[in-house]
Amino acid sequence: MPLPLNPAMMATDISPVPEAARWVAGVTFPADQPLINVSQAAPVAAPPAPLREAMAQALLEETASHLYGPDLGLPALREALAEQASAQYGGQVSPAQVAITSGCNQAFAAAIATLAGPGDEVLLPTPWYFNHKMWLDMSSIRAVPLPTDDALLPRLDVAGKLITPRTRAIALVCPNNPAGVEYSATLIAGFRDLARKHGLALVIDETYRDFHSSEGAPHDLLTDPDWEDTVIRLYSFSKAYRLTGHRVGAMMSSPARLAEVEKFIDSVTICPSQVGQRGALWGIRNLGDWLAGERQEILVRRRAIEEGFPRLAAKGWRLKGCGAYFAYVEHPFALPSDALAREMVEAAGVLCLPGTMFEPRGEPSGARHLRIAYANIDRAGIATLFDRLESLGLPR
Repeated sequence: MPLPLNPAMMATDISPVPEAARWVAGVTFPADQPLINVSQAAPVAAPPAPLREAMAQALLEETASHLYGPDLGLPALREALAEQASAQYGGQVSPAQVAITSGCNQAFAAAIATLAGPGDEVLLPTPWYFNHKMWLDMSSIRAVPLPTDDALLPRLDVAGKLITPRTRAIALVCPNNPAGVEYSATLIAGFRDLARKHGLALVIDETYRDFHSSEGAPHDLLTDPDWEDTVIRLYSFSKAYRLTGHRVGAMMSSPARLAEVEKFIDSVTICPSQVGQRGALWGIRNLGDWLAGERQEILVRRRAIEEGFPRLAAKGWRLKGCGAYFAYVEHPFALPSDALAREMVEAAGVLCLPGTMFEPRGEPSGARHLRIAYANIDRAGIATLFDRLESLGLPR
């Protein structure tokens, strides 16, 4: 007799990135048309050499880098991140309001675990970040789709109508994954006010904050002296310093909530990666100029997408969102996006994710869209990508 499986886990959609990776398994790509992989939103290059050297030195010289550390993270890293956030946002963040987590996904999971339980609800704008939806499903928490407008911006009036007695939080990702759009400070403040009015949390995931197109703070949430009563801010060092494999993220919230988060971390990972945390701390202290250069390169690629897209627009494509690591596009073909994305592997040597992975099951919008993650292709690579998409000869 087979062992039982958790029904909530079984009902959770399969993880999109490893699923897409299986589409290219066993496929041979010709030398003149190698695979263009725009499926995953993560750096594939190693961290800069000085950062790797600092991490190697920690491994060799610091015994503590091999041991359990504080559940909520290294005190020096919590202090440095609090200082950085205070300076960037013109507000006040104390180290006691900062927890270091094993990646930003764990920060989201821990935040939700403190907020909601089975049968509760969280509002997620659509298209949504699939790992947020997956965690809610695994936890038997209902993800309530919050439709966005044609510019892929969530609407406050619609959100207000979706709030019920079971609603516990509104979750935003800005800059957005998968759409790439950037929410205005006014819109973000509006969601903070809506959440506060109803006694909800506003969970804002700023994984891609370092690649925002505007100078200065993208919002003023942290200038509110009472921000911690409503706002839970999430952050990732993975994108900033290419530390994806070291799993270092962060959460900012009230000390009372972080006391609950500590229970979650202690039961799951005990503590974040010691070496990764030391790398993140070294990065905050030493890589400001380097990170500014990385941001400029991403902005160059964003402009390449926007400036080159008229070629595709002439073929019926639409650029719906573009920013951070992402372009979210509407395709002109008769095939739904899940079938189209598979077809593109062999027809064009392109691997991307279909909109069906970011929308509720059966939602027509998902079938019409694709996400292109362009962080790992340069201007020349983007031009080649457009060449291939432009020449796709599929039924419309």
